[in-house]
Amino acid sequence: MTSNRPYMLRAFHEWILDNDLTPYMVVDALQPGVEVPQEHVKQGQIVLNISPSACQQLTIGNVDISFQARFGGAARQLFVPVKAVLAIYAKENGAGTIFTDEEELSEEELDVAEAPTPPAKGKPQLKVVK
Repeated sequence: MTSNRPYMLRAFHEWILDNDLTPYMVVDALQPGVEVPQEHVKQGQIVLNISPSACQQLTIGNVDISFQARFGGAARQLFVPVKAVLAIYAKENGAGTIFTDEEELSEEELDVAEAPTPPAKGKPQLKVVK
């Protein structure tokens, strides 16, 4: 299956905006293909305001995110592979999500995750599918 990350990014972005909040995106700036202002990278990460008032031509695709934004008054074109996004959240209250690396699960963890287990009382049974 394809990654659910781009779909979740679009959904959380829309949800945050629908609630009149400011969407911020945390990016691993050290990932290959990330094009962001390096002077604003701290400890390998950058936090980007992706609200309509802060960026133009925002496109959240299935593989990458691109938009234009101003830094110190200068317009910049930014490019972020979806896999480099670590989180999306609302500036005002922190509501959002943190993404984990889908490739982190080992084969052993996948075997355990796929093994049927009795459901806990009142909780749905979940199955990890890769």
